[in-house]
Amino acid sequence: MLLIDRKEPYGWGYTPITTEGEATDDTMIDFGILKIKAGDVYRVKTEKETAYLLMHGSAEFRFGGETASAERTSLFHESCPCLHVPAGVEVEIAANSDVELALNATTNPKTFAPKFYRAEDVRSEERGKGTMQETSTRIVRTIFDKSNAPDSNLVLGEVITFPGKWSSYPPHHHPQPEIYHYRFLPEQGFGVAVLGDEMIKVTHQSTVKIIRDEVHPQTAAPGYAMYYLWVIRHLDDDPYVTPTFLPEHVWVTDKNAVFFPERRS
Repeated sequence: MLLIDRKEPYGWGYTPITTEGEATDDTMIDFGILKIKAGDVYRVKTEKETAYLLMHGSAEFRFGGETASAERTSLFHESCPCLHVPAGVEVEIAANSDVELALNATTNPKTFAPKFYRAEDVRSEERGKGTMQETSTRIVRTIFDKSNAPDSNLVLGEVITFPGKWSSYPPHHHPQPEIYHYRFLPEQGFGVAVLGDEMIKVTHQSTVKIIRDEVHPQTAAPGYAMYYLWVIRHLDDDPYVTPTFLPEHVWVTDKNAVFFPERRS
């Protein structure tokens, strides 16, 4: 099933949402939500390449003899601290407050140096600005990709879609599987995910799997900011670098493009 909805809050501990190797619509990614109570410590020796993205709270991360601290109070207004480690690393996450993290993992026989990305380390871009009558203005945060994590099997980031606007636009596609996980501000908000010729309503805590090279533009309902975490799994013989845009829609990105009401044909 490509859409996974969840209405109730996530419980303490780890809640899996997708699992690498699952029988139906396999994304090749373990993805889920990890919640840790204030004062508790989460301990694990990783069996896979894993990225722990801090969504909310204050925590201390201990890994490979290093320590890093981070705090986050808003997905929408603050960038994303993240710990990224290869398989075989002992990780401790000590919660100074109640903490919520997104866990992203996949099989990767390569090793690489563990890295903690502070919020200020994350590349953040305001895309769409000055084009398309500002109908696709959004914030795109890229934590790591081939440019700064060449031995990783994942690409990880976040998008903040402004109310009533589009993101992942112009429509594009790529053969590598991807996951979008959504949050809304306010939480009763909703948006639409387009997968190929199908339109899917997404709400707070929805997760969508993109696995069949579908085009996948997104839009947020007026009044509601839409956040989504995006994680892509490189294919062994075809790593993700850039998507393919539908050529018939690329014209909209031209800063001199003419739109309705001025456009008459």
